[in-house]
Amino acid sequence: MRSEAKTVEQYLSELPEERYEAMTQLRKTILENLPIGFEESMNYGMIGYVVPHSIYPQGYHSNPKLPVPYINIASQKNFIALYHMGLYSDPLLMSWWVENYAKEVNTKLDMGKSCIRFKKTTNIPFSLIGELTSKISVKEWITIYEKNRKSK
Repeated sequence: MRSEAKTVEQYLSELPEERYEAMTQLRKTILENLPIGFEESMNYGMIGYVVPHSIYPQGYHSNPKLPVPYINIASQKNFIALYHMGLYSDPLLMSWWVENYAKEVNTKLDMGKSCIRFKKTTNIPFSLIGELTSKISVKEWITIYEKNRKSK
């Protein structure tokens, strides 16, 4: 479900009541743990956490007008999604996430390459997501992004 919201506040205000609280807590968790330099914005119809053009003027390779994405969160039709590009790009971080998720959450991990799906809002491991959010600095993310971009 792609939103046409222009601001984060508008996006959140358009959520169904049963998703508002979880999405607000997810946003708060990310903002409290987001390394300095990343910025919150709306992109791809979701709430995004990006490397701004002021730090990385080249922008995102597929559309240089957009900043380089790091994390996105969205309320989809059947789940809340957390898109973390670092998981897709860093096998060690992915291993850490899978191992620690299994320790903290008693349901099976529902995940694609970078998309973690939470069908029940009660299964969102906020503290673990906070730790995940803090694991990569802007400088490290740019290095990982550029390395992966050149290898393709």
